[in-house]
Order: sequence, then structure tokens, then C-alpha cells
Amino acid sequence: MGCFFSKRRKAEKESQPEDEEVQPKQYSWDQREKVDLKDYMFSGLKDVTVGRLPGKVAGQQFLIQDCSVFFRNCRDCKCALACQQFRVRDCRKLEVFLCCATQPIIESSTNIKFSCFQWYYPELAFQFKDAGLSIFNNTWSNIHDFTPVSGERNWSLLPEDAVVQDHIPLPTTEELKAVRVSTEASRSIVPVSRGQRQKSSDESCLVVLFAGDYTIANARKLIDEMVAKGFFLVQTKEVSMKAEDAQRVFHEKAPDFLPLLNKGPVIALEFNGDGAVEGCQLIVNETFRGTKIFVSESKETAPGDVDSFYNFADIQMGI
Repeated sequence: MGCFFSKRRKAEKESQPEDEEVQPKQYSWDQREKVDLKDYMFSGLKDVTVGRLPGKVAGQQFLIQDCSVFFRNCRDCKCALACQQFRVRDCRKLEVFLCCATQPIIESSTNIKFSCFQWYYPELAFQFKDAGLSIFNNTWSNIHDFTPVSGERNWSLLPEDAVVQDHIPLPTTEELKAVRVSTEASRSIVPVSRGQRQKSSDESCLVVLFAGDYTIANARKLIDEMVAKGFFLVQTKEVSMKAEDAQRVFHEKAPDFLPLLNKGPVIALEFNGDGAVEGCQLIVNETFRGTKIFVSESKETAPGDVDSFYNFADIQMGI
């Protein structure tokens, strides 16, 4: 998967022995090309925006040292990345446009700012799939601070209208320009959500789409139409459900959806805004007629729907 970041100041280095390259034993029937570890490493960088083209990593383990997905002893770094886990330790002044499947963790760090991942290039959707990442599982703002300080906060969220290229320079080399990167929020592979930001309304709505040939496309279309009508996407989730899970979340409507659970994971969306429930119902009835989709019935029942689903999902995913 492509990874781009900008680094303004060289990270403090730790003294450590140089890695020894261990060459695998070669046999006549196993003619593998020699791997140069330097081709799979970013280390000790300063004042550059770097990346690897799609296909160049080819499944190899990639080391990002001194400016990593496990950021350590770094200062003044800015990055856009997607990962399974994200950790920061002994860092200052980072800006991160993040898609993370699990809860991001910071430790002994200050002035760490987060925003939702916003990135697109044609191959990125396939790379998410190959990496086993769902575009709907993004806990970018659900930060856990291992070393909180009383009366202070070591992390914050970037402004909601933050634009990636205002923080991270786009690739300028001819090689990387060929990737055709776009940072338009409307084109982002990962849906741009509000996360833990304060909700603008006391009305939310839960929508759950069930696995099928067009589930992802339907979810994206619903998001686009709801956002176009002035509603906000708060959070998303893709997770498998069992019959007992459906009973807890859908209650008396569960029998309608039980046959669909075996087809694959469900995609859940929380929208917020005055009139969100009615707005969702209208779009679903007009645009997705004939497709079984769960939508909260009323403003009064919606908070329970949201809590029931996301509590179950967080337990399921170990968050």
C-alpha cells in the first residue's frame, strides 16, 4: 500500500547496533532474487515527502525507521497513512491524517493532532483489500493516551475543514506524480467522518447495510446523498454479526435480517443532524427500493440503535 508523509525535522536517533542482513540459503530449485533491505526502508529522513509506487513493496516487510507508523522520538512530522495499528511514543508536534482499524495509542508525547484519512489514487481500493483493511473501520479519533497529564491534553483534532495538501505536500517527483493522488474529501477511498468531534445535533440515525454485490457502492451513495443534504457522517463500521447480535441490535425487526447475516459482514453508518432519521428513510425508500436496509424508526429510538450496534461492534473488534 502507498504511504506518503512529510518530515520537517530530523528525528532524534537512538543508539542501536546496525542490523545484520541474513541471507537465506539458496537451492537450485529456489532461485529467489536477492532482496536489498535498503529498498524496503525509510530511515533518517529530513525535509522530504517520500513514498513507494503501487507494486514496489510486493509483500515485503517494510521498515519505517525514525519516522514510523510506530512513531518514536520524532518531531514536526506530518503524514497520511492507513494501518491496522498506530502508536506514538516520545514524540512532539505530529499531524496525522489517519485510517486505523484499531484504537490509536500515544505515550509520552505532546501536541499530537489527528484528522480523518483523506486520500485517493486509482489502485488504493485494491490495496486496502489486499492489506485486509476495511475502508469503513476507522477509529482515527478514538485516541488512547497511556501517559495523560492532569489538567492538560496531549492530543487534539485538526479543524474539521483541514485540507491534506495544506499540511502534507503532494508528491512532486515524476515517479510519484504518476500515482495520480487526489486529496479531495469527496473522492477519498475512506469515508470522511466526524469521529469524536462534538455532534451538531441531538438527533442521530443508524443505517445498516447487509452484504451483497453492491453493498459498498450503496453505502458510498447513501453517504454522498446524506452529506449533500447537510447531514454529517459520524462513524462507520464493517463487522460480522451473529443471530444473537442481531437480536440485541434490531430487536423485533431481527427476523427480517437473519437470513442476510450469512452472506458476509454488515456495514453500519451513523448520521447526525436535525431530521437525520427522516432524511435517511426518504433516501433509502427512494434510492434503494427493494434492498433490505435497517434504518432507525424514529428520533427517540435512534440513540439506542446507535449505542447497541457500536457497543457490540467495539466488543467484537476488541476496541
